[in-house]
Amino acid sequence: MSVYSNGILLFRSRNERLEVMLVHPGGPIWSKKDYGVWSIPKGLPEKNENPLDTAKRELREETGFDVDGKFIDLGELNQSRNKIVHVWALEKDLDITNVISNTFILEWPKNSGKIQEYPEVDRAGWFDVELAKKKIRKEQIGFIDRLIDIINPAFGRST
Repeated sequence: MSVYSNGILLFRSRNERLEVMLVHPGGPIWSKKDYGVWSIPKGLPEKNENPLDTAKRELREETGFDVDGKFIDLGELNQSRNKIVHVWALEKDLDITNVISNTFILEWPKNSGKIQEYPEVDRAGWFDVELAKKKIRKEQIGFIDRLIDIINPAFGRST
């Protein structure tokens, strides 16, 4: 049985370049990692929650941003054998200086007995699409390519 996750890929145009907003996972495991770990804000649905509402809630929980507008359906991609992610894109130029994220509890270092609270997302960033494709988890690159195809194929795709 597959697990479904839903997210929102925010985008904007800066100096005639397409940029997307990605989030960096919080916690000690990810603190020194950069390339290949950033993500589209996303998460699992609550009971009886429709997918787009899940995506909006997850964006709010991970960044503090409550958004609405004309969403572009980027469809689904398999992230692993049992996980499918559905993403919508939204053009929105937000100031990400002070991202506010929910938190999680983790024993760190493992088996140390030290229980600590960490933000689910420790920062967000705007990246031009070529840099974003290097920063984002590889299984999510397809969403950036789909956005490029819809917005402006001239921005180019990775091969």
